[in-house]
Amino acid sequence: MKYIYFMQTKLSTYLFLLMLLLPFAGMAQNVVIPLWPNGAPGFENRRNEPEQAKDYWVKNIHNPSLTVFLPPKDKANGSAVVVCPGGGHRLLVYTAEGVDPAKYLNSLGVTVFVLKYRLGRDTLSPYKIDVHAKQDGYRAMRLVRSKAVEYALDTNRIGMMGFSAGGEVVDMVAYGEGKGDPKAIDPIDRLNARPSFLIQIYPGPLYIPDKLPYDAPPAFLLAANDDVCCSPSVVKLLQRYREAKIPVEVHIYTQGDHGFNMGYRSKLQSISTWPQRMADWLSDNNYLHPAAAKRMKLH
Repeated sequence: MKYIYFMQTKLSTYLFLLMLLLPFAGMAQNVVIPLWPNGAPGFENRRNEPEQAKDYWVKNIHNPSLTVFLPPKDKANGSAVVVCPGGGHRLLVYTAEGVDPAKYLNSLGVTVFVLKYRLGRDTLSPYKIDVHAKQDGYRAMRLVRSKAVEYALDTNRIGMMGFSAGGEVVDMVAYGEGKGDPKAIDPIDRLNARPSFLIQIYPGPLYIPDKLPYDAPPAFLLAANDDVCCSPSVVKLLQRYREAKIPVEVHIYTQGDHGFNMGYRSKLQSISTWPQRMADWLSDNNYLHPAAAKRMKLH
């Protein structure tokens, strides 16, 4: 009887401690920041509609947002990346092209913001890719820059990363007019949206300009040659970068097809290790090193 009483007491103590810890466990979850506090302009009445999520994907996005992934405090170096997952503008491949790259970049000391942008090809979607996804991309960059002090970020080392359709969102923002509106009522909209650097992984074919602006960000481009959809995008971007004489690094692998994400599930050695090439590029170009970072006039 004493043994039973002892075990019951021990179990009660354990459950009590667990109840005390539950609120703190919730605090460890990733912070989600809506792009607009009251909902997307013109669609404020849809901001409370729930997203649909299953397995690896998320869709039915009406309240676009950023999910924050913080690096370990002892590794944080002040750089940041806004990650745009792919999914053909029908859904977002959120786990493999959002969470996975965020965790990898965190290991390099990079603070990551995964963007859930509105989907122009989702079922019964009221959105247009070149209007609303673009608007979300611009707002995401400005919002992250506005939180530089809060997250200890260097505003000259905030980049964008895109996979497939997410790469098209990146193109619209990176090569468009990035200057903010100094007369905007919302102070966030006064900030510059131009990324400091780009990471494009098998980016989609849309929105590649005929000529890059003179201040286009340096880029890291990667795809598989047998990717019928998106290896041509990388070749075309390479040509544009060379014409503009802007720094670019390109990796085109013999095989790998489309949608290999971070390479974790690939049996190909080249594909499974491609993230290290990105890490090398980030390091070689001083995006991971505060003191040596290249400065861009963004304000």
